[in-house]
Amino acid sequence: MTYEETLDWMFQQLPMYQQKGQVALKDKLDNILAFSEVLGNPHQKFKSIHVAGTNGKGSSSHMLASVLQEAGYKVGLYTSPHLKDFRERIRINGKKIGKKSVKNFVKKHKSFFEHNELSFFEMTVGIAFHYFAKKQVDIAVIEVGLGGQWDSTNIIVPEVSLITNIGLDHTHILGDTLEKIALEKAGIIKKEIPVVISERQPETEGIFNIIAAKKNSSISFAEDTTIENYKTDLLGDYQIKNIKGVVSALKVLKGFKIKKRHIREGLKKVAANTGLLGRWQVLGEHPYLVCDAAHNKEGLQLVLNQITLHKFEKLHMILGFVNDKNLEDVLGLFPKKATYYFVTPNIPRGLAANNLRDTAKEFGLEGEAFDSVKKGLDQALKHAGKKDFVYVGGSTFVVAEVV
Repeated sequence: MTYEETLDWMFQQLPMYQQKGQVALKDKLDNILAFSEVLGNPHQKFKSIHVAGTNGKGSSSHMLASVLQEAGYKVGLYTSPHLKDFRERIRINGKKIGKKSVKNFVKKHKSFFEHNELSFFEMTVGIAFHYFAKKQVDIAVIEVGLGGQWDSTNIIVPEVSLITNIGLDHTHILGDTLEKIALEKAGIIKKEIPVVISERQPETEGIFNIIAAKKNSSISFAEDTTIENYKTDLLGDYQIKNIKGVVSALKVLKGFKIKKRHIREGLKKVAANTGLLGRWQVLGEHPYLVCDAAHNKEGLQLVLNQITLHKFEKLHMILGFVNDKNLEDVLGLFPKKATYYFVTPNIPRGLAANNLRDTAKEFGLEGEAFDSVKKGLDQALKHAGKKDFVYVGGSTFVVAEVV
């Protein structure tokens, strides 16, 4: 198979949450453990930091990798989902894994994948861990895909665990309360391994304290840590909480020499060092055009608050979601004084723009429906004045089509 055919096979032949929803998930680690055994347990051959959370885990993972790179280390970075290219998920010092590496790996293990019915996640984690071990990274920053306890990444024993924020996302899988979701995320806390919690939340604090005590793991809340007023190239005031969590995690990381200048430079150059896309990414100035991959209630609230800090004449919102999104949860957050362009993201789970428009109308949001993100964006830019603000978001899949 060519590289493109390999990806097609991975995406189409095997269950994948982004395409099929809950059917793609399994509540056990048997498959990834069996596959790791076949690979020679690569996850035991490199040091790591494990990052979970509802919001902020992607930005925090990239921040950690950037700082460690500035400190002179060879750093693996595993994240999900990707926006443009599958290989964004697996990087070393910002450089994506080669197409040939992906193709050859899948070719070699395809019969095992088929026989054992590995999920897309399990295959991808296997590729990443094998690649990091083979390339002898000094440390890898590993972002949890979904949840924590049963996520395929949860076979590692990291140097430190970081849990960013707990919000109501993927509730049909992880639970319908913050407490239930926190319990899933707390599954990454390992015996005698320190854990840092980026944000103190009354509903979840007790759960993290109990699990950490059971595991005899030292626990710290980043809000209790006093740090310098660090700046980051990742725009958005909401990054302040992520910075606190990242710096707190680096403080408890043993065996690595990280100075203040490494933190300062690393946080300033996150996008340049790691290739991060879609976090309050400015795509144009006149009109001011921004996309952001926030897609749940808490994340969207932060982004919408950020928009209010800007001066503009008119607001244009290009909005699309997946079809299992609880629209009642999020549409009430959006401003009524805006022109909306409802779009359908180009994936099987993309919510039809007509349906989104009709539901949005019940919340006082007025606009037209477009069957593609491009058509919606083109129309918005056609109508927007130079002093207007244009926002693209709602789903990572919408953002993926504009970056």
